[in-house]
Amino acid sequence: MRKGTALITGASSGIGEALAREFARHDYDLIITARRGDRLEALAQELSQQVSVDIVISDLATESGPATLIAAVSRLDKHIDILVNNAGVAHSGSFHTSDAAHIDQLIRLNITALARLTQHYSQPMVQRGAGKILNVASVAAFQPVPSMAVYAASKAFVLSLTESLSEELRGTGVTATALCPGLTRTELVEELMAQDVPPFLLSSTEMVAREGYNALMGNEVIRIPGVANQAAVTWAKHQPRWLVRGVGGLFARFKPTR
Repeated sequence: MRKGTALITGASSGIGEALAREFARHDYDLIITARRGDRLEALAQELSQQVSVDIVISDLATESGPATLIAAVSRLDKHIDILVNNAGVAHSGSFHTSDAAHIDQLIRLNITALARLTQHYSQPMVQRGAGKILNVASVAAFQPVPSMAVYAASKAFVLSLTESLSEELRGTGVTATALCPGLTRTELVEELMAQDVPPFLLSSTEMVAREGYNALMGNEVIRIPGVANQAAVTWAKHQPRWLVRGVGGLFARFKPTR
């Protein structure tokens, strides 16, 4: 028996792809969206043996991206029971030398699109008295990250928004959960830094997706996958902010490069 429909952004690879598989495994029909249509097609072909899968090719980093996605989903005439805001991008480097276009892209995708989709789909969920929202943040949401300043700030926005929504939505039948993974074996992480990270510090996308699903179904507000990530966040929480940002600054300055 189908449990409902989940809309998952950034589903063509990484955590988003793993989340699509996780929701399909639990009998949720899917609407998956990303920029890369070939990858969406391959994933849909695989998962359509288990559940109904619709594809929407969209670029949420453009100004018209969220509205285009919303219109396309509307034409499918399906209730969105679960919204998974997974699409995101990261850039590494000094803020003052960053490409302005890259900063704008990151803010549009990580912040603007997520807020727009959350605001749009939360309304009918509240009207129906049921629904769930999973926002993929990061352990970077809990502290400044020199050399990834805008990314960390964007994930802090995601975490804060989700926590606020969890209280605003109390009693409505709708819940909001922030999934805050650490370094995960994705294309994005491999491009940025994984060559310098010990393998045991990298989580699998399957584990992160499973924890995200379980947290969402358990109505948890925040889930940090992995003991090491939980310990790091706990340490940072109990240290003075000057020390946390100073340690981050040292890491940024002396991290090996290749």
